[in-house]
This record gives sequence, C-alpha cells and structure tokens, in this order.
Amino acid sequence: MMKAWVLHGVNDIKYENVEKPVPGKGEVLIKVSAVGICGSDIPRIYRDGAHKYPLIPGHELSGVVECAGKEVNNTWVGKRVGVFPLIPCHRCAMCQQRYYELCENYNYLGSRCNGGFAEYVSVPEWNLIELPESVEITAAAMLEPMAVAVHAMRRVEVEKDKKIAVIGMGTIGMFLVMFLKEAGFENVYAFGNKELQREIAMRFGMQNKYYCDICENDVLAWFLEHTDGSGADVIFECVGRNETCVQAISLATAFGKVVLVGNPASNMAFTKEAYWKILRKNLSIYGTWNSSFTKDGTDDWHYVLEKLSKGLVHPEMVISHRLSLDELEMGMHLMRDKTKDYIKVIKEENNEIL
Repeated sequence: MMKAWVLHGVNDIKYENVEKPVPGKGEVLIKVSAVGICGSDIPRIYRDGAHKYPLIPGHELSGVVECAGKEVNNTWVGKRVGVFPLIPCHRCAMCQQRYYELCENYNYLGSRCNGGFAEYVSVPEWNLIELPESVEITAAAMLEPMAVAVHAMRRVEVEKDKKIAVIGMGTIGMFLVMFLKEAGFENVYAFGNKELQREIAMRFGMQNKYYCDICENDVLAWFLEHTDGSGADVIFECVGRNETCVQAISLATAFGKVVLVGNPASNMAFTKEAYWKILRKNLSIYGTWNSSFTKDGTDDWHYVLEKLSKGLVHPEMVISHRLSLDELEMGMHLMRDKTKDYIKVIKEENNEIL
C-alpha cells in the first residue's frame, strides 16, 4: 500500500491508503521525490472535474526508478528521472510526424490516469528523461512547466534587440522571463499583479523599470510611456482572459506577434475594436500548446535540461512554498483561495514551509 491524494469527484479529494501500482509492460515504477501543483490542477479538483474517477492528480514530477516492468531495460532502476506527462498513442498522424504533444488520442498523467500526488507512480519508459547529477531533483519536477515556457518562446523568431512583453507572471510567465533573459533578450517587459512576482523577476536579472504592476498602472499607457510610444514586437499572453488578450493586441506594434499561452479561464471572444487592430496592424496570432518531447536532444525538454545542467537557469527561485505529501492540500487551498501570494507550490521529500 501507499499514501496518495485521491480525487473522487469535484471538490472531493482525500488523503488515503491505496494500492501501490505495479508497472505493466513497457512501464517503470517511480518513487516520487517532488511534485508541483499546476494551476490547471485547481479547477480540475475543485470546479471542472477530471476525465475519470477515482484519480490521483499531479503531472509535474520527478523521482527515482524503483523497478521495471516487462520489456524495460533494468538499467533504469535506481536512476533519477523527470517525466513527460503526456502519453501519446504513437499511431495518429501527429505522432507519425513526431509532434507527440499534438497526439489525437493521448493519455495524461494526473488528469486521465493516475499521477504524482502519491508516494509512487507507474509511467511508460518512453516518457522518462534521465537527470544528470548536476540537476537537483526538486528542480526536475519543474521540467514540465519550464518546457511549456520554452515551447512558447520557440514558437516565434525575433531578434535580440526587439521589445518583448510577457502578460501574466504566474509560473509559466515567470519561466518565460527566466529563459528570455538567459537567451540574451534585454528588452523584456513583464506585467504582473503581485509584489512577489516583481521580486522574483528581479532575481532573474530584470530591471525594475521593465516591470509593470497592473494593479497600479494602466497597462497600455505605462508601456507606451516606457517605450517612447512604440509597441511590442512580441507579446506572450500567459493569463487566458479576454481582457488580457485585448491588452496583448493593444500592446502590439505593426506586424507584431501575439502568442496565446494561457489556458482559457472562460469563453473567449474578441471585441470588434480588438479584431480591427489585428487587421489594421497586420498582426500574427500564434497558439502554443504543451511542449515537444522527441527524445533526440533538440526538443524543448532537452533544451531545458541542458540549461539546468549548466547552471544557466535557476527554477528554484520561483518556489514559494515547499510541503510534504500529507500537507499538499494546504497548497491546493492556498492556490484555490489565494490567501497568500505564491508562485510555485511544490511537494518535496525534505520540505520546509516558507
């Protein structure tokens, strides 16, 4: 048996004893070392529900391989790993082209099958990525959101001297700033609503003059004032709300690129005015989803892992709360009720509540 947080229905999650999973053919059993609570976990648990019940949530995880199932090389046993949470079918048109993140018949840890809010989880060998010794295992639990940020960043080509705006400084927006700064982009402007967000952005090398608190400023007026009246060449919308999508379009310069990153919080609709701006500015609108995982060293996950292994990025800076497994509901409630400022809430083996 093992301990796990089990979702039995909307707003019905319990910490209980469940059977320890047995790895099937092509699978390994992982002892979970660290797991993050994703923003998408909160509506899944408390509002919208999941694809199946009972379900163990959690898709941002790292751990150590404890044992291997049939047709899995035993050399995995004892290795520290990160886990790509999307389980592709390997048969559809997108999988055949190696766009596994766009699989038409995918499974997914923590939303369609059991995930990492547990002591152990069983996952396909194909979804593993081995961690170099230089990569700390708690940082590896953030490989998935970091790869999502990198995927968005790599969707557009832009010169290093262009102006870039990131709207929304949650985990993905924060990681976007981190990777943009690491890549050498100087003119990165961030729009957030918490002092904690400003503080962490400064740790990534952003100057205070590039950060706009949307609670204190008119977004468009602030940006035009700080850019001598010019718009942004690339805007990453990391919130998923109508008003921030309209802001992104308003901030764009002629021939600008708007990258829609945030999961929609509700039905989305452009106003007539916003639609006219798309037309008259000749804007390009990009969608971005998930991250590439092709296992050949050129995908988003290996991009992130290389930066991590060389100490070029520091995702631990975004961790605001560290919890043990039995305390994980505290983090869920914190994110649901927003009782305190937070960025990344994570469960790890050696924890301390910050």
